[in-house]
Amino acid sequence: MEGACPARPEQLTTCARLLEEAREHAATLRGGPELLAACELPAAPDRITEEWLRRHLTGAERVLLAGTIDQAVVGVGAGHVARRAGERVGVVDCCYVEAPARGVGVGTALAQALMGWFSAAACAAVDAPALPGDRETKQLLESQGLSARLLVLRRRLP
Repeated sequence: MEGACPARPEQLTTCARLLEEAREHAATLRGGPELLAACELPAAPDRITEEWLRRHLTGAERVLLAGTIDQAVVGVGAGHVARRAGERVGVVDCCYVEAPARGVGVGTALAQALMGWFSAAACAAVDAPALPGDRETKQLLESQGLSARLLVLRRRLP
């Protein structure tokens, strides 16, 4: 059975591996390096440290979730509360499921758990990034009621 719950200290090693996979995957996609630079997910492997994980595990305005299938951790979700235009806004730092475990509801469970956590944290809205062409992430986020509100287009100059 798939699900999502707050990560436990004994799951940090697996969460770190999954965050590294998410970081590596994002870095290969169009816009990925810029996304990593702009969000809370560390842009370099050595930055995904136990300290970063523990900050999300224990921080009052941060959350770290484990996505599971039959108690095995196969996904990770992370987020934090930010202040934007005077409002508390939930920011999804990561919602990632390892490839072999996709398509069975772990991502949905993580996204729902993140939305519930942001709601309980009295957030007025939730912001979550999706990269160009990342249809799976876009569909997952839209299934939770999120909609695109800004596209940033870029052209490199010679």
